[in-house]
Amino acid sequence: MFEHCHWLNEPDRWALLPDGLMVTTNQATDFWRETHYGFIRDSGHFFAREVHGGFTASLRVRAQYEALYDQAGIMVRIDETTWLKAGIELADGEALLGSVLTTGQSDWATGPFRGDASDFWIRVTVERGVLRLQASADGQRWPLMRLCPFPVAERSWVGPMCCTPERAGLDVLFSDFTVAPPSGRALHDLS
Repeated sequence: MFEHCHWLNEPDRWALLPDGLMVTTNQATDFWRETHYGFIRDSGHFFAREVHGGFTASLRVRAQYEALYDQAGIMVRIDETTWLKAGIELADGEALLGSVLTTGQSDWATGPFRGDASDFWIRVTVERGVLRLQASADGQRWPLMRLCPFPVAERSWVGPMCCTPERAGLDVLFSDFTVAPPSGRALHDLS
């Protein structure tokens, strides 16, 4: 499942295990560009697989979020100024479902997650200039999380992402990673 992936910002501690990819985050890692804080961070861990054209990718993520901004999920990246990261992030005292879309500058959207935030699935479909993001508590039912424009690119990268801007040491197990042609499902098809 991860045989075609390569690291952007390889963590000091990681391993491919029979049940998935185990990662422990380094100190002060993040992906962010300018908005509100004024800084640029491109130090988060991203295990990327190159894709050409449209695709649907999904991933299971298991972690225990403890410190402000602890985060783990999926990333789609064209370059350092054009990307989306999405998953669970600890903010405002709880594990929230969040996404950051960056096209020059980052935005940030959060909301409650209906399920166990320590074990969830996330799916992204990119096709014809549109990105569709879904999150699932069980890997079966996939409510819509976000629909947004995303630049058309000849190639991009997709895969697991994790960061800890305020500390080191978030342990994350990523599994069930798949990349396939775009799903073609109707927008509100929950399966």
